[in-house]
Amino acid sequence: MQSVDINCDLGEGFGRWRIGEVPDAQLMPLITSANIAAGFHAGDPNIIDETVALAIEHGVSIGAHMGYNDVQGFGRRSVKGSVAELVNDLVYQVGAVAGFARRHGAPMRHVKPHGAIYMDLAARDDLSEAFIAYMRAAEPEAFVYCMPGFSTHRAAIAAGQPAVREFYADRDYDDNGSIVFVRDAGHYQPGAIAQKCLRACTEGKVQTVTGKDIDIAFDSICVHSDTPGALAILDAMHEALQGAGIRIAAPSRS
Repeated sequence: MQSVDINCDLGEGFGRWRIGEVPDAQLMPLITSANIAAGFHAGDPNIIDETVALAIEHGVSIGAHMGYNDVQGFGRRSVKGSVAELVNDLVYQVGAVAGFARRHGAPMRHVKPHGAIYMDLAARDDLSEAFIAYMRAAEPEAFVYCMPGFSTHRAAIAAGQPAVREFYADRDYDDNGSIVFVRDAGHYQPGAIAQKCLRACTEGKVQTVTGKDIDIAFDSICVHSDTPGALAILDAMHEALQGAGIRIAAPSRS
């Protein structure tokens, strides 16, 4: 792998409340794509505006980070509803971030569902196909960030929507190549995370929770801003990847 994107979920707060150990301004210089909370699991108009401006200042790609309408659960609990209802919630949030990006004269280059809706899209063909149909109509050039080989990725490829396959630095994997959701991930060792990412980039392998090595293909590495030690993890990743001659850059449509 010659180059890789680093994406991070940012703008996750409301009013004066912010999540994460450090301000987004400290993380932004270390990433190439920002997934900006779109208001349902976190984020509000002022924070979206602030985070879009911060991304532009640092030359970071702007993306919408859409979640279930579940503030109390931080979007990490599934919400029941018809396919139309759930997709309309995503439409609403994509439009919010795209609007603020246009206000600042910048494109919204990608979308990335958050938490439980990310996992539900990955597991449900009906939901993924409806969501991708919306993207084809409204944002046909925007990348959809997703797990490789799962429903969202398959629907995007089938419809011709640009897709970015993700690798999760701060999440474990099961033997099927799906990330393992944990409510409290605890403290990671930045050096170990960096080596995990370097191995994935150079060997295309990751070790699962059962100790098995599986193949992994991806275009972008995700680090969550609310992971304890996120800043140190990003620093260690930069050192390891750049030391191996791997360029860190946002995805390109070319």
